[in-house]
Amino acid sequence: MLGALMEKQRTVPASYPLTLNALRTACNQTSNRDPVTDYDDTLLQTTLKELRDRELIRPVWSGAGSRVLKYHQRLEEQLGLSDAEVAVLTVLLLRGPQAVGELRTRTARMHAFADRAEVEATLRGLAERPEPLVVQLERRPGQREERWAHLLGPLPETVAAQAPKIDREVVIADGVEARNARVRAAYDAAAAGYALEFADELDSKPFDCWFLDRVAAEAPRGPVADVGTGPGHVAGRLATQRAEVLGIDLAPAMIDEAKRLFPDVEFQVGDLTTMLRPRAAAGWSAITAWYAFVHMAASELPTVIAGLARLLVPGGLLAFALHAGAAVHHADELAGTPVDLDFVLHDPDEVIDAVRGAGLVDVEWYLRSPLPHEVQTDRLYVLGRKAG
Repeated sequence: MLGALMEKQRTVPASYPLTLNALRTACNQTSNRDPVTDYDDTLLQTTLKELRDRELIRPVWSGAGSRVLKYHQRLEEQLGLSDAEVAVLTVLLLRGPQAVGELRTRTARMHAFADRAEVEATLRGLAERPEPLVVQLERRPGQREERWAHLLGPLPETVAAQAPKIDREVVIADGVEARNARVRAAYDAAAAGYALEFADELDSKPFDCWFLDRVAAEAPRGPVADVGTGPGHVAGRLATQRAEVLGIDLAPAMIDEAKRLFPDVEFQVGDLTTMLRPRAAAGWSAITAWYAFVHMAASELPTVIAGLARLLVPGGLLAFALHAGAAVHHADELAGTPVDLDFVLHDPDEVIDAVRGAGLVDVEWYLRSPLPHEVQTDRLYVLGRKAG
């Protein structure tokens, strides 16, 4: 339905927005559709309500005094799509997976691509978004070139079987120690620039501040650890409300920056996977991990989260934030410094399962979209309490 609306908006603008009858005809036309559909008014009206609730369509009246209701799509508005991206997604929605050459030919009425390279560039841009909108399928026997499919809805099983799987284990392909060495070297090299860029980032992140302040207020009295502390800004925020906070990071240069920026807070070099209980307490009252898991493989999270949970006192809180999605992004630069880092976007369901599997209770989770000044990935925040 969205594909039909986008198509008619550009090919027959004089007739757009579409009435219910016109939308039914557009969806059920027997040419330029794969598969050919036979939607009735009940299905159309039910789906239109769902799309309206998701702010993907807007009902409009056709003119002053008119009683005819029409429908306008808002998908391109919600996703911030260019004309070229709209054309490609429209054809993929209406005609299923296609090769680059087919897409160039079939989008001609909506957008004039100069050549195949421009179509490929548009597809790559859609595929490389933090939440990819298209995927390149593996070439099947008898096919001359790879085809592309949209990701705006579930892929049919026959198509999904051709889609490459997200390999979140690639970050430890050469071993955990090798990965840790890359992470340590990258953040040591980028420490000064990273601290300059991110040490005050909480000033423009009200949700993060609310979340951290809740942890400080609701955790039992006692020492708090901030793992993967970076330049120390999260530990610094917690320390304004807690008597004892320790920041821990793998990179010595990052710890030096944290000590410089927050001299009243204790920091030390350490690995969150091997940390111990505090020196003068039975356990940590709270452990925070702000993006400390972004370089970890999916298989590592259950063990890491369970290990941190064991270090909490009864009633203690584990709170963390990470990037959510289905991708592994490679970075050659961090805060103006050349690096070799892979950032993993984790699956929210798998993460929450790991938290519950660690025995934590009263689990809360929040998913927010990125702020304009942030890396454009969704953010997952999780809070769990140790029973007892």
